[in-house]
Amino acid sequence: MRTTFMANENNIERKWLVVDAEGQRLGRLASEVAAILRGKHKPTYTPHADTGDNIIIINAAKIELTGNKMDDKMYYRHTGYSSGIKERNANEMRTKYPEQMLELAVKGMLPNGPLGRKMAKKLHVFRGSEHNHQAQKPQTYELRG
Repeated sequence: MRTTFMANENNIERKWLVVDAEGQRLGRLASEVAAILRGKHKPTYTPHADTGDNIIIINAAKIELTGNKMDDKMYYRHTGYSSGIKERNANEMRTKYPEQMLELAVKGMLPNGPLGRKMAKKLHVFRGSEHNHQAQKPQTYELRG
């Protein structure tokens, strides 16, 4: 009798992958990275377990947006005080905070709750082409499309 495989912390094998964001579209990159963080690219994918790999995104400042999104897309946050809403457009986010822009896009595509927060910790975004995870011997990952 065969049983269904259920992944847990003892039998998960994690890799480190490097993704170059230069010339990539924000949403397409974020959706593929979110699937890798969840582990959907592995045959051992289990929905209730964190089976994904660690991802390093480099060249976040060179991400692209289509259409008029650079001027029209807005990012909102709240300070916690009354009338404390702050807004930035995508152009300002890309020039000043490209790491945060990519992190927000990927985190929005992960599950909400403790499991999604655990998956989001495996995402490492860097503005330029240098990163500080050479000791993990990351492999380069080519995006589809």
